[in-house]
Amino acid sequence: MGRRFGWLWAAYAVNAFGTWLAFDAFALVAILVLHAGPAEVSLLTATGLAVGTAAAVPLGPWVEFRRKRPVMIAMDLTRCAALASIPVAYVLGVLGLAQLVVVSVVVSAAGIAFGAAAGAYLTSLVPAEDLLVANGRFESTNWTATVLGPPLGTAAIGLFGPVVTLAADAVSHLLSAAGLRAIGGGEPPPPARTGRSGGSGRSGGSGRLRRGELLEGWRYILTHPALRPLFFNTVLVNALIMATAPLLAVLMLGDLGFAPWQYGLAFGLPCLGGILGARLARPLVTRFGRHRVMRTAGTLRACWSLGLVFVGPGAGGLLLVIVVEFALITCTGVFNPVFATHRLEQVPADRTARTLAAWSVSGKTTVAALTALWGLLAGLTGPRAAIGAAGLLMLFTPLLLPRREG
Repeated sequence: MGRRFGWLWAAYAVNAFGTWLAFDAFALVAILVLHAGPAEVSLLTATGLAVGTAAAVPLGPWVEFRRKRPVMIAMDLTRCAALASIPVAYVLGVLGLAQLVVVSVVVSAAGIAFGAAAGAYLTSLVPAEDLLVANGRFESTNWTATVLGPPLGTAAIGLFGPVVTLAADAVSHLLSAAGLRAIGGGEPPPPARTGRSGGSGRSGGSGRLRRGELLEGWRYILTHPALRPLFFNTVLVNALIMATAPLLAVLMLGDLGFAPWQYGLAFGLPCLGGILGARLARPLVTRFGRHRVMRTAGTLRACWSLGLVFVGPGAGGLLLVIVVEFALITCTGVFNPVFATHRLEQVPADRTARTLAAWSVSGKTTVAALTALWGLLAGLTGPRAAIGAAGLLMLFTPLLLPRREG
């Protein structure tokens, strides 16, 4: 797909590895450096996600009316500066919980803006017939980073101290910005603002944002017959998976007595399924068609989570978690690039950034809400029952998948 896509892929890869290397780094710094308790760590996580997501709402239309590569570079540099402030404050002895919250908010909002711009930029860089290949490579890279990043990150923290992974993540964003800069070449001009969007037909993103622009992404999703069911399906499935992750950690590390390394193995090893699924996506689509693959993989990924209810102590329980997670992640690895390609093809160029931003904001908000709700449910019923409730609800999510090819 050419040199320019190669630089974009390299930037994505270094971004992904930096992010997964610093997985849970904010919580670890809060615990190891600031000696924060469970309530403070929960507050840090929830606030960063919720406030960062809210701050990102106007960024979708802001990105839409600007050239996308400069926005991506600016968001990378913003994340680099924010993350780098933590090691600096740590060395100076002035690091506090408030700074961690502010940095997590900035990183969350900038990440949403970056993703919205990246999706729009990809459609201008890669021919439509190569979008599935490109998304498959991104998906495979992400799962590779998921396998390698967290264990390397925790090892680095043990050797070099609690803020080293945040410093590495900051450097990764700097390298990503350099890779994006190296792409070179031009890109199509941003769409002109029309009267409906609150402008006067000028292009280039000047003028204040108006309510119509803020809501355009959601309006397009909810009125589009092919995107609407996919929107509800993907947001709900991802939120249910993320909401039960801390409950499974409590069950395995607390009630069942698994060692931390066993817990890490249970979630690191199955990520190989994501790499496998991403590599299978294109051959499966070639043979069976995109709609059939998306519906089948989307249905199968909903069938596995209920099996986590039956996890027990010892090697058998560990094997059960690995098998269930491997199957779930393999199906997800097939589904994600096919879905991402289909979504990009359904959205016109002048709404791509707003639509992707609205999708991301909705997903993160739902994750935060369901994580809090399932935490309360687990407090009343126990983690195993709450995991079972999420697994049962997952079984109904395939009903939200589109029945006809869009």
